Amino acid sequence: MSDDKAATSRRAALKFMGAGGGAVAASALLAACNGVQGNQSSGGVGAFPSTPGYRFTFINHVTTNSFFVPTKSGMTDAAKLLGLPDPQWTGSTEGNVSEMANAFSTAVNGGVDGIAIALTDNNAFVEPTKAALAKGIPVIAYNATAPGNYPLTYVGQDLYQSGFLMGQRIAKDVTSGLILVGISQPGGNNVQPRLDGITDALKQAAPGVTVQSVNTGAEQANELNAITAAYDGHTDAKGLYAVDAGSTASIAQLLSTRGLQGKIHAGGYDTLSDTLKGVQSGALDFTIDQSAYLQGFLPVLYMYLFRLSGTLLSPPVTDTGLTFVTKENVGPYVSANSKFEGGPKTDLVPMPSSIPLPAATTLTR
Repeated sequence: MSDDKAATSRRAALKFMGAGGGAVAASALLAACNGVQGNQSSGGVGAFPSTPGYRFTFINHVTTNSFFVPTKSGMTDAAKLLGLPDPQWTGSTEGNVSEMANAFSTAVNGGVDGIAIALTDNNAFVEPTKAALAKGIPVIAYNATAPGNYPLTYVGQDLYQSGFLMGQRIAKDVTSGLILVGISQPGGNNVQPRLDGITDALKQAAPGVTVQSVNTGAEQANELNAITAAYDGHTDAKGLYAVDAGSTASIAQLLSTRGLQGKIHAGGYDTLSDTLKGVQSGALDFTIDQSAYLQGFLPVLYMYLFRLSGTLLSPPVTDTGLTFVTKENVGPYVSANSKFEGGPKTDLVPMPSSIPLPAATTLTR
């Protein structure tokens, strides 16, 4: 997350605490985090004291999407590590903001002990966030955050920066002509900043490139049809790219099925199975890993420590990173097939004999 954005969520929360009603929210948070809420107590884990069996809720915009399989694994693993009940996973299956807001309000009214939410909309979740804080319920944004809202922090990728770096990467391969960019939820805070970053980077690095976005929809099953139709209408496109997991996997499927590996540049996001196979086969030049597992694991740890410390351990803004996965480094992803990237294996992933130097990145704006 860029420096100017890094403190936004924290500043916003503090601003709310200092605004009308904020004192009530602050005292409620402190009271709740000191154990006023009467949940059943569980034995302390490790060096930690005995705590209530904190109930955390994750609110998501596409609850059944394959991308979030490792996020759910991370959420569950962190809860087990801390001796807590498995957090609730709820929200919408197809990006419906009203359904997410209703799930948010239900969690607040149900008196849960912490809420993690993907803030995909700028306005719909402001009042529920205020209501949660006023009841002493900490709120953390994960995967997507929103300006003008009041989460305690954000855990996820710096979305605009990742798009900008992707645009710079595209400019190395495509210097003119049309590229198609799939986006599952145009305008959504989880993907639109990436598209904006790509567009801005190409204006600087390759102004001869025209970016045409393709609305692939929030339902993963329909994304392949949308990508295929867009390509069939623009077979002269110089590149096929995407800013979400499902659209990227669909591009890999399309190019592999039609034998177009190496004949058109392509790339996108995340580590779904079809995407990794596409990188390995050469159908995709790259995909970008944002550590989906950490987006479930860390919010649970942060909410737990925030409550355990009576609000004194304030959770930090956490950029879960950006790794370009290419044919050169995709091997361990494929062979591990682990839960950390959405695979079925829970075994220990062996460390390599040496660790390659991370690729140097330069961000210019």
